[in-house]
Amino acid sequence: MFKDLLGDTLQTMLETEMDDHLGYSKYDYKNKDTDDSRNGYSKKTVTSTMGNIPLDIPRDRKGEFHPQAMKKNQTDVSNIEDQVLSMYAKGMTTRDITAHLKEIYGVDASAEMISRMTERILPIAKQWQNRPLAKKYAIVFMDAVHFHVRQDSQVVKKAVYIAIGTRLDGSREVLGLWIGGNESAKYWVGVLNEIRNRGTEDIFIISVDGLTGFADAIGAVYPEAEVQRCIVHQIRYTTKFVYYKDMKPFVQDLREIYQAPTLEQAEVALDALEEKWNDKYPSSVQSWRNNWPQLSTYFKYPLEMRKMIYTTNQIKNFNRQLRKVSKSRTIFPTDDSLFKLLYLATIEITKKWSGRNRDWNKIISQLCIYFDNRIEPADLE
Repeated sequence: MFKDLLGDTLQTMLETEMDDHLGYSKYDYKNKDTDDSRNGYSKKTVTSTMGNIPLDIPRDRKGEFHPQAMKKNQTDVSNIEDQVLSMYAKGMTTRDITAHLKEIYGVDASAEMISRMTERILPIAKQWQNRPLAKKYAIVFMDAVHFHVRQDSQVVKKAVYIAIGTRLDGSREVLGLWIGGNESAKYWVGVLNEIRNRGTEDIFIISVDGLTGFADAIGAVYPEAEVQRCIVHQIRYTTKFVYYKDMKPFVQDLREIYQAPTLEQAEVALDALEEKWNDKYPSSVQSWRNNWPQLSTYFKYPLEMRKMIYTTNQIKNFNRQLRKVSKSRTIFPTDDSLFKLLYLATIEITKKWSGRNRDWNKIISQLCIYFDNRIEPADLE
């Protein structure tokens, strides 16, 4: 994927340089104001750390075109490929990229040229968004992060819906990025349906926050999936109603619930919480009682797996990295500009996801027992 992205990026830079050289884009003859024109391509293969990359070098009739992104005698791009990718993936503005190319490589590219070039990344991003997914996932984390986008001459806050899946072999991947309005269970139904349409037939456990109706949305698309509601979100919600002087003992009583070694002991602790605090903080206590079926899912699993699913911290950390990349842009001009940046940031972030949970062999062996009728030998190959 990275080799293809680098090749497409270099090819786009060459095409855009030719547009700038001639003063008009391909087939846009109405704006042509020169007696020079395109004269086909010459084939060239360059070396990168990811393998050989074939390129088509544009030519002009007068022979005056001298590309800067790929000089005539240059055959190795190993020294610039990481820089080219990181410029987009780390959220640099077009002016920053212009200055970077000029300072490091001597490429004189305008901000407008960089903007046109990065727009051509969108088809690659869309193809990634629509790629087929794994047939089954052991765990999927779902959450949304919000950004400001300009729409109809107004600045509106939009939710980016994100799903991160753990395959049966323990590897992780981002299933997709969906840009919508305010976060809602209704939109999540559409996301879940798209995941199913892209080939995912079954998900064993889905970890989510406390969004109203989320569990019902999941049940409508994946009725056999077990839902684990985030304990951290639940604690934050219930402590909002607690006075400061009662906070420490109240939180200690909550700890007796979610850190209990067994489900039976957790339910005993929940009964004790209700008896002690229900008269003073009925909303807090009843929230635990009403959501207990989704809050207590993780108790049936081994300790190694409980740590993975009882909170959505895994996807929260991913969201935090997306925010770090986008902090230089407080407002995005379009949905496409936001999606383009988040896609490239996702590729950069997931490069480090090469390993798997160190206890995965123990986890998957127990999942095969819990979901024996839903896991086939071929799924583990």
